Amino acid sequence: MICNRCGKELSDGTNFCDECGNDLRFSRDNNQSYGQDNNQNYYQNYNYNYNTNYPNMVSAKSKVAAGLFGIFLGGLGVHNFYLGYTGRAVAQLLISVLSCGFLAVVSGIWGLIEGILILTGSINVDADGNPLRD
Repeated sequence: MICNRCGKELSDGTNFCDECGNDLRFSRDNNQSYGQDNNQNYYQNYNYNYNTNYPNMVSAKSKVAAGLFGIFLGGLGVHNFYLGYTGRAVAQLLISVLSCGFLAVVSGIWGLIEGILILTGSINVDADGNPLRD
């Protein structure tokens, strides 16, 4: 498979080009090349979060923000809410709240470990599979 935007050779089944960030899911279906302006209009017309740093990616979230949320607010599951892992986030929040704070240490350690994993790059995608930006 070759990126129709920058020409880099990619492995089959790849959703995003490693070189230019082109979203191959849309261009693969229509067999036509989308320029940056066309992608911007496409995303704006369909209410996607269009980020100018990642013009072809939907809602690129910050690795640093997610990691810091995990370290400092991990007991409440804030980092998992931010990344879209709602089930894990609700579990962490309920463990802390329903135990009247007695088990908040468990959720806090869980969040601390996940925060460190996010910052070191072991966790590098959000719940939708979009890569986290630095």
